[in-house]
Amino acid sequence: MEGHRDVLGHWIGNGAETANFWLSVITDLQGRGVRDIFIACMDGLSGFKQAVLAVFPNTQIQRCVIHQIRNSLKYVTWTDRKAFMVDLKKVYQAPTREAAEANLVKLADQWRSKYAVAIRSWENNWEDLATYFAFPADIRRLIYTTNTVEGYNRQLRKVIKTKGGFPNGEAVRKLLFLATRDITKKWTMPIFKLGCHFSTN
Repeated sequence: MEGHRDVLGHWIGNGAETANFWLSVITDLQGRGVRDIFIACMDGLSGFKQAVLAVFPNTQIQRCVIHQIRNSLKYVTWTDRKAFMVDLKKVYQAPTREAAEANLVKLADQWRSKYAVAIRSWENNWEDLATYFAFPADIRRLIYTTNTVEGYNRQLRKVIKTKGGFPNGEAVRKLLFLATRDITKKWTMPIFKLGCHFSTN
């Protein structure tokens, strides 16, 4: 509640994380003392949302807007990307949810005939994409993307890549623990102060 980050655990999957895998992660967190999750920021991992809501049904889901943008642009040709992004920014950078929804309608009117899959993806996932509009700017900045988690994962991958192989999962866990201990030593400033700092620039 004071705005401090932490890593609650590492779970090693088999490369095909299913709904059952995510459910085991969430129930493990609950068993270790997590009483509630207020907002869960995630990308479109299959079964992750369902697992969170099965254990913590009052959680608000915020789907990563950056992932959504990247996925949308896969369907847009290079020649149209700049113009498409101008219209798309009016959706996710809108001041209110109502304005965002009005701009999403305009985006669809303009581009659906050429990029129906990209437009449909925003429409189908809108409820989870639009959660952050209910919060003030400093909170929106913290929850609209999973970039913080991805940055942490990148640092872990750097450590893992320098090693040859691992005899078992426990060896991986030990290395991840040591790497995390070094990474989190630098997490001294509350994220709310970081958010306020960035908002003044």
